Amino acid sequence: QVQLVESGGGSVQAGGSLRLSCAYTYSKRYMGWFRQAPGKEREGVAALYIRGGATSYADSVKGRFTISQDNAENMLYLQMNSLKPEDTAMYYCAAGEIWFGNPLIASKYTYWGQGTQVTVSS
Repeated sequence: QVQLVESGGGSVQAGGSLRLSCAYTYSKRYMGWFRQAPGKEREGVAALYIRGGATSYADSVKGRFTISQDNAENMLYLQMNSLKPEDTAMYYCAAGEIWFGNPLIASKYTYWGQGTQVTVSS
C-alpha cells in the first residue's frame, strides 16, 4: 500500500522560499508534485522518474522549483524559491506507474497525499 504524507507548507512573502516534503511508504516509477488553487483544476508542478532521475517541470515554475528525492529515507522534496502570489495553492504529492506520456498530468497518478497549503502574500 502506497501512502504519502506531505509537510512543509506555510505562509511566506513573495520572493521567499519553502521546501515541501513528502514521506512515502513505497515509490512508483514516477513521483510528482501537483497543486490546486480554489476554483482551478489540479495542475502538475514537477515530476521525477525515480529510476532514472529525469525531471519535468511546469513552465510556470521552471528555474524556481526543484524536485528531488532521498531514496534511503523514502522522502520526496520540492524546493520552491522566488515564490509568487500565484503559487498559492494546496500542494499534493503523488505516485504513479507511468509508462508513456506527460508525467505532469494528474490522471496518470494513482496515489495521493492529503495536501499541504502554501500561501504567498504580495
